[in-house]
Amino acid sequence: MQKQKKRFISSVLAGAIITACAVTQVYAKADALALTVEIPQLDTAEYHKPYVAVWLEDSARKSTQVALWYQIDKKNNEGLEWLKDLRQWWRRGGRSLDLPYDGFTSATKGPGTHEVSIDLSKADFKDLAPGNYKLRIEAVREVGGRENVVIPITLPLETSSLPISKTGKTELGKIRLSVQ
Repeated sequence: MQKQKKRFISSVLAGAIITACAVTQVYAKADALALTVEIPQLDTAEYHKPYVAVWLEDSARKSTQVALWYQIDKKNNEGLEWLKDLRQWWRRGGRSLDLPYDGFTSATKGPGTHEVSIDLSKADFKDLAPGNYKLRIEAVREVGGRENVVIPITLPLETSSLPISKTGKTELGKIRLSVQ
């Protein structure tokens, strides 16, 4: 009887330790995220690479910039002229940025899958208040369409809520947010 009691207590303790470890892993906070954005290959007579903006928006619509892909190599900075076509991004903070911005802007991307690393320990992100946010991805293409994909997230972001995937309809393909 005594041996059975000890075995039972040992198995309960072992189970509790395993559960505690699992819960700790599930609720671990993410320090870096990987955002994968697919730009689909479109069958069109005249194809232009899309301009893409990625930003995090709080409930008051205050934005924290994540990435911006536009034509930075045009002479006389002509690529800047077309950024206003990213309408949502432009209205929610894009127009007030001093571009190009190191570590944020880069050249347009062609069809394929592209990854954006989001370091949550950077000043822009670590000072964000806990709460509900929207990760917004907007794409617009000359002689093409426009598309917005929104991924609702809650900060601090727990790894148990990842990965999150959404799929665009035309200008954007599969979008995936995961732990890096």
